[in-house]
Amino acid sequence: MSALLATASRDRQDTWLAPVSAEVYRAFLASRAGSRLAPSFLQWPSWAGVKEGWHAQMLGWGPRTGGEAGELSGVALVLLRPFPGTRKYFAYLPEGPVADWAGADLDGWLTPLLRHLRASGAFAVRIGPSPDYRRWDAAGIKAGAGPGRRVTDVLACEVDPLGAVVAERLRARGWRRCGGDEDDSDAQPRFVFRVPLAGRGVDDLWSGLSQEWRRNIRRARKAGVEVTVGGPAELPAFHRLLRITEERDGFRLGRSLAYYERQYAALNAEDPDRMRLYLARHQGEILAAHTMIRAGRRVWYQTGASADHRREVRPSNALQWRMMRDAHALGAEVYDMRGVSSVLDPGDRRFGLLRWKLGTRGQVVETLGEWETPLDGAANQALYRAFQMYLARR
Repeated sequence: MSALLATASRDRQDTWLAPVSAEVYRAFLASRAGSRLAPSFLQWPSWAGVKEGWHAQMLGWGPRTGGEAGELSGVALVLLRPFPGTRKYFAYLPEGPVADWAGADLDGWLTPLLRHLRASGAFAVRIGPSPDYRRWDAAGIKAGAGPGRRVTDVLACEVDPLGAVVAERLRARGWRRCGGDEDDSDAQPRFVFRVPLAGRGVDDLWSGLSQEWRRNIRRARKAGVEVTVGGPAELPAFHRLLRITEERDGFRLGRSLAYYERQYAALNAEDPDRMRLYLARHQGEILAAHTMIRAGRRVWYQTGASADHRREVRPSNALQWRMMRDAHALGAEVYDMRGVSSVLDPGDRRFGLLRWKLGTRGQVVETLGEWETPLDGAANQALYRAFQMYLARR
């Protein structure tokens, strides 16, 4: 901690902020205080090793005690992307920072953070605050589906007051919500699907599935579908199935095999069981493959892929049921099935993925999404406008 004391920023009398080592950063995330802030896997140090073309900084901050830097109370993994032709950077904190958003003194840590990034050459910052905004149960979403409908047309079953407060605080400080209030086109999904696991047994999870899901899982079992955990040797098979899935379902992630190999290596170097690759085989052939990520007491289903043939044996349902049970066994409090579209129009193929996930009887959750702000200075403001135009042309 002595290095932290020597380099801690004195932007405010009551808060210090400084670069921290990966070891110090990870120790905080694993601590009771850090775990309470429910950090995303995108804010663990290993994610810096996944993103090519970005520079990374790991920052920490906390209260001062007697004028000296005290224990950590928040951290941030910052990815810095150079703007072509300049020495300036776009600063991105995916699903971060890991901070106490419920605290009264937001500026106590946010102001030093922005000052540090400006001094590091950043011209603008994008963040992904962790509080949720609204939630819908599966029954309400199914009942609200129809031509031209969106999730936001359905009355939410719960509105998180903290999310609303944080949104207003950011707007008051000049932050802009990316994509507007209705758009779900952030870099990270604004609408996600989550299955609560805390306080539930496996029998309760099974009975919570829709009849269709239970029938499909039984069908897979009867057909002899075998679900196993693979390794890096099976990543090429996963990626081949992903390309087939993209073509079939009309989306394009644009991620190469090298990306997933890099991700698997980086995440599992930090924790040997951070990322798993699940495989569903039928008659010896891999028909589906899904990736799962574990960090702290949270588990995410990240990416799924499946073949076009023999879909009647339902390999993806079998995979998800195994992954859900494994997440429960790991002590996860929630099984996060990641992004869904806000579209509720049955005639729009984007609704298909949400409809499939609804069979787990989880919840659609609208997060606060991503927020941006240019940093102080006329040059930064001008560069930010140029950066937005650059992104629009890509």
